[in-house]
Parts: sequence; structure tokens; C-alpha cells
Amino acid sequence: MKSRAVHLVLTALVFATPITAQQTWNDPRTRALVERATERRASQLADTGLVDYKATAHGYVTFLAQFGEGFPEPPKIVKADELGLEVYWRAPDLSKQRIMGRRDTLLLPTDINYHRDHLGIVQNNFRNIIRIGEGDEVQDVPHPLSPAGLEVYDFAIRDSLQIRLGPRVLDVYEVRVRPKDDRQPRAVGAVYIDRETGEVVRMAFSFTRAALIDKDLEDVSVVLENALIESRFWLPRRQEIEIRRTGSWLEYPARGIIRGRWEICCYEVNTGIPASYFTGPEIVMAPPAERAQKPFPFTGRILDSLPPDVRAVTDEDVKKVQEEARALVRTQALSRSRSLALSARHISDIARFNRVEGLALGAGLLQRIGSGLAIAASGRYGFSDQEFKGRGALEYRTGAGSSLILAAERQYRDVSDDQETSLVRNTIAAQEFGSDYTDTYDMRGVSLSGSLSRPGWRPTLQLAYERHEPLVVNATPASGAFEPTIPALSLYESRLTLGLDRPTSLIVGGYELGVHLTLSGIRREREVGRRDELLRPSLVLDLERPFGTSRLLLHTIAAGAFSGDPVPPQHLVYLGGPTSGPGYAFHEFVGRGGVSQRVEWRFLAPFVPIPLGRYGRVPGTITLAPFATAVWIDRPASFKQARQGWYPAIGLGALTIFDVLRLDVARGFRDGRWTFSVDVGRDFWSVL
Repeated sequence: MKSRAVHLVLTALVFATPITAQQTWNDPRTRALVERATERRASQLADTGLVDYKATAHGYVTFLAQFGEGFPEPPKIVKADELGLEVYWRAPDLSKQRIMGRRDTLLLPTDINYHRDHLGIVQNNFRNIIRIGEGDEVQDVPHPLSPAGLEVYDFAIRDSLQIRLGPRVLDVYEVRVRPKDDRQPRAVGAVYIDRETGEVVRMAFSFTRAALIDKDLEDVSVVLENALIESRFWLPRRQEIEIRRTGSWLEYPARGIIRGRWEICCYEVNTGIPASYFTGPEIVMAPPAERAQKPFPFTGRILDSLPPDVRAVTDEDVKKVQEEARALVRTQALSRSRSLALSARHISDIARFNRVEGLALGAGLLQRIGSGLAIAASGRYGFSDQEFKGRGALEYRTGAGSSLILAAERQYRDVSDDQETSLVRNTIAAQEFGSDYTDTYDMRGVSLSGSLSRPGWRPTLQLAYERHEPLVVNATPASGAFEPTIPALSLYESRLTLGLDRPTSLIVGGYELGVHLTLSGIRREREVGRRDELLRPSLVLDLERPFGTSRLLLHTIAAGAFSGDPVPPQHLVYLGGPTSGPGYAFHEFVGRGGVSQRVEWRFLAPFVPIPLGRYGRVPGTITLAPFATAVWIDRPASFKQARQGWYPAIGLGALTIFDVLRLDVARGFRDGRWTFSVDVGRDFWSVL
């Protein structure tokens, strides 16, 4: 019997408004509803006449990585698997899933192996005891709608929704679920229950900290949606599971994400599937001969067929689950507890080399106090300048990522509006060849800064009081010679900075946009009774658009320094180098205003595949990237020779080994030269 499935999409079909009454936990109406739903889960087979069914499931299991302090950018896909399943079920609770097709693509080297249950769907909205990752990730959590769950959870009706399914109108209640004791392994979230029948229409929940077996797990979120099949059976239609892990070594800002997305369709009910069909493991790979005889109908390339939100950011349904969980229980019930630990924001915080410090070694400590509070301290000692640099901070961070930080520090601050090279590449080039692509000055100050984590634009605000001093060259490279440092002024200043960040995300026309915008108001103390004021905006914009296997990239840097008084050299605009001005010398262009525009086209070309053992194989392609750049400098500084105007250049880049290694050659057309650069791909600079 072919199914006549009516797909249920709550967000599209809801036409009623939420309940206006104040939410009450465990009131008689709510208890009656969840008790009926619990009984329904146990007895629905006899009541509906459902004996067995067969269905088809199509899904993606992706492994993604995210880097950087506060994870400012969306996660990047490391590995993507596309799967096709035959799904079988037989009363009372027999399940079998056969993988009829599987293909994958590897974008970065990894040896990840998924748990078996990551490769299949959840049947019957989980059993009475919930397990995920074969018990290695979530184990022994009572289902909210189970006899044990009725005793250990609180329930409250939040919304009343009406769903129109053809001529039928269903009343569905959203019931919030929280544990009575959030120190125990429990689920947190909501279930959607049909008021008339007590059937579960949808489940969306996360888990308390005690439920997560792996200590590196950050959270696990689950969304299960059901469809009404044959106008009487509520069976799986759409499912999402997201599992996030964060690194613990040195409190390193790295996150790994496993994301599963499934669509289930094409039901055939009560066809007489024999019980012998369900022997052995629940999820198995079908024999090669059978898969060859009935290949799953995959279309296109895996990455082209991935849903946009799987490619770029956390799905909104999953994000809502995470936010609801934080609202329903104490933050401590969801957060990992950590004692005093070593920390580092970048690999270069541990070791680096430049012309001012020479070899500099550092480390950091982080002590989490609780309730989002932490004390952070870090320090670094340069063996050539024989100076200590460091930072101490009291930090408050919410579970959603907003923060408030009070800090005191001494750092050597770089004047660049956008980083010219990775710090690891800069360390090697400075030590071996005297090629240091940083221009720094000595900064000592205190600051109070805050950021608000929200969808779209993310605002930040910082109030700081600082003392600046110039620096000198102290180190000697293995070969070559260092350029002199910039002539920074000695001064005291107060600064108010407003920042707006837009993490890379999809916009109209299939473009991906990322923006970093800052506006600083600076007051410099020159002498008693006189102060200079300076307004300094800065913009870094990335705009990308895929065209099949090719990609168009635009990178824009623009900054200015507006003041009626002389501008200190440390606040001027510095351009020139592999990022802002290839084909010209490092920071050749310095002035009160400047713009750098880069246009790049990336496409694949044949190359030699490179085996990496258990970490996979480098694809037999290389990414070629011809580019053109132009730099505009306004009111040039007197200590540089560049004149006002445009400085164009063209070049060719090549990215290989999963686009991790990049080689560039460029030529500047106006008093320029040939330049050659080797570096790590820009996506990894925040880590290095």
C-alpha cells in the first residue's frame, strides 16, 4: 500500500496565536496531556493497527570545524557523507536500516569515524531510555514521555497551535520540558502533542551536562518531526541531530561538529515484513551486489546538493533548541566544569619570532569560577628585547556567546587593519630571512569591553585608556637584515570603539558576505589644557560567490584617520604586502586614508593526488587563483616614499593540500616589483 503522506511543517502551517495565559508548571491540564501522550506511546500500535512499514531515508552526515576566540566565523565543512537508506519497522519495536548508498567528500585531512547510529534515523521518537552515539555521547536519559519521565520532569504548556491538514484541523500543544533535578542525566526542551489523540508531532530538546558522557562534548541537540501517514499514523518525516565538541588542550579555541540531517518519505505500511528480517545490528550496509543492482539515486556533487544551512551555519531549529535549554535550566547544568587550565588563543602565543622581541615564549592560564565568570592571565617574554608582555582579565560570558571583559595588559600592537600573513609564516620568514611583516608599538592600558551575540550583525563596544611608546629593532635574523620600526609617538590616549561584525553568511543572489567594521573615537593628551581628537573608521569586507566548482572572491580593506591635528604614526593607514598590496613592499603605502581592493577567481585544475594514510587522500586537483589588486593611498606619510594615487597589480595563486597551502606570485605596475609568497590558507590564520 503506497502512503499518502501529508508533510507537517509547523512553521509554515501554524495559523493560531500562542496561548495568552501565564505558563504554569505541572498544572492539571498539562499533566493530563503528557500522561495521555505517554500512554499513547505505549499503546498506539494496538489502537491504530500499525503492524509494520517500509520507507526511504535520504540524509547527510557532515563533520565541520570552527576556530577562533568566541568562534566568530561559521563552521567549515571538513567531511560530508551523503546516505540513502531503506528503513524497516515492525511491531512492537523492531527496527532495521539498510544503507543502500553512501558517498563522501573530504575537504580537510581527518580520520573521523562515526558511531553506527549517526548513519541512520531515530525510530519511534527514541525508546524509553535515550542513547546517542551508541552510549558514548548520551546514555541512560529517561524519555520525557515515559513512565520514569513523568516522575523526573516538569511540564508546562507554552503554545497552542492549529495545524491544517487538508480538511482536518489539528490542535497541537507545545509542552516545555525541564528536569526536576538538572544535576542528573536529563533532556531539556519541548514536545509537541496533538491534543485530540495524544500523538507526538514533534520533539526538540538538548541534554544536561550530566547526560553527556564524553567530557569534551559541548552540547547535543535533537529535532524530530513526524508526518501523518495514511491519515492515521504519525511516523518520522524529518530529523536533525547536532553534536558539538570543543578542544580542551590549552583551552584551544577549536570546535568539531557532527551534523546529521534526514528526510524520510515513500512509506509502505502493513506489507507483512517477517520478523527474521530484523536479526543482527539495527543499521547495516547492504551487500555490494544488492547496492549495485538497486543504486540509490544520488544527483550532482555532494557539496552542491547540501542544504544551505548545513553548508554554512547551525540550523535555526537546532539553535532554538540550544537557546530554549539555556532558558529552562541553570547555566551550570549545561556547562562543562573546568579547573585551572593552561590556555592559548593562538599557536603563536606559545612561541613566535619578530624583529623587536626576537624569540618570544609565552603561556596562559584560565580559571573558570562559575556562572559564566572566569579569570584569564597570559604572558610572554622576548629574549632579544628582554621585556615581559602580558594580560590579565576578568571575563563574563553567557551561554549564547555574549561577553563582558575587564582587562589590563601590555602588548606590542600591530598597526595593520588586516593581517598581511599568518603569524607562523611570519615567525619563519623573520627568523630565517629578516622578513618581518608586522609593524608594532608598545601599548599598556586598561579596557572594558562587551559584545552581544545575536543573529546577523554582532555589536561590540570597548572603552580603553592607553599609553603608547615606540619600539626598536633588537633581534638579528639568520640571513638578511630587518627594516626599521615605525616612528610611533609617545602618548596617553582614551578611546571608545564601536564594532560591528557579520560572520560569513548567505545573502541574496547566492553570495556569502562577511564584514568587520570598527569606528574609534580617540582623544590624545598632548599637554596640560590641550587634547587632540581623532576619528578612525576601518572596514574589512569579504564577498564570495560560487559558480559550480569555481568561485569569485572580493576582499576589501578601507580605513581613514580624520583629525584637524597631526595624526600619530600608529593611527595612520598601512597598506602593502601579500594581502593588501601584492606586487609591492610591505607597508609601502602609509597615509591618512587608504583602500585596497582584491578580485580573485578560483577554479580547479588537474594535479597529482597525494595519499595521507588514514587521514584520506589529497584530491587530484589544485585550485588556481588568478587575481588583480589595486591600492589607493591618500595624504601619504612623510616617512614613506609612495605618492598619492592608485597602485594596481596582477598575480596568480595556487592552493594545494586541501587548500591549506597557498603560493602567490604578483607584479605591481606602478613602481612595483615581482613578489613571491608562501603561506597557510587564510581560513586558518585565526588559529595560528
